Amino acid sequence: MIIYRSMTHQIGKGRQMRGKLLIVDDEKGIVDMMENYFSMKYDVLTAYSGGEALQKVAACPDLILLDINMPGMDGLSVCREIREYVTCPILFLTARVESADKIDGFRAGADDYIVKPFDLDELGARIEAHLRREQRRQGRVTLRFFGDLAIDYGARTAAVNGALIPFSRREFDIVELLSLNAGQVFDRERIYETIWGFDGEGNSDTIMEHIRKIRTKLADHTPRGYIDTVWGCGYKWNG
Repeated sequence: MIIYRSMTHQIGKGRQMRGKLLIVDDEKGIVDMMENYFSMKYDVLTAYSGGEALQKVAACPDLILLDINMPGMDGLSVCREIREYVTCPILFLTARVESADKIDGFRAGADDYIVKPFDLDELGARIEAHLRREQRRQGRVTLRFFGDLAIDYGARTAAVNGALIPFSRREFDIVELLSLNAGQVFDRERIYETIWGFDGEGNSDTIMEHIRKIRTKLADHTPRGYIDTVWGCGYKWNG
């Protein structure tokens, strides 16, 4: 039996806007425990299967706590299914502890990886940190044009002649970093650390795959290539 420990610290009060959490786990006891704890501060939605999670995503949660080990559609499959359309942070909850499992989770689109058993206060702090980061991003309403490409950093959209480019969350993060620093060269490690964080459990090699996907999606909309490879150094935005 997994024991979840919580210190006596109470979640902060008085927040003017309540965030919305979606908790997904097939173990009802775990869901009830987290719902009781976090409902003091957030509006909480719950789901007990991958299929139910896909339905609840329509409520536009601000953050998703997603268990990996569920029967039927597991958390990795759910994350891959929704990541192209959902930009909110996704935190995996799992008993898996191998590095390969963590890498699979991050590559599926997760923003953080919480290993069971976990401390509820620490989980709460991580949730707050991710939501603060989202609020900072949403507070920036900036529109820039690079030739035929328009990037709205506040809305987190990119379009060519009005046609939206379907960047995933991480892909847009990379486009945002490079385009806001046009001409500056970023190596893979720096891109990874800036976007995933220093405590990321993945590998900077994933940047190559993300860059490849970004270039493919750009090529579907414009003949102009916006990301240059600086051999032996990294990548730069040529806008």
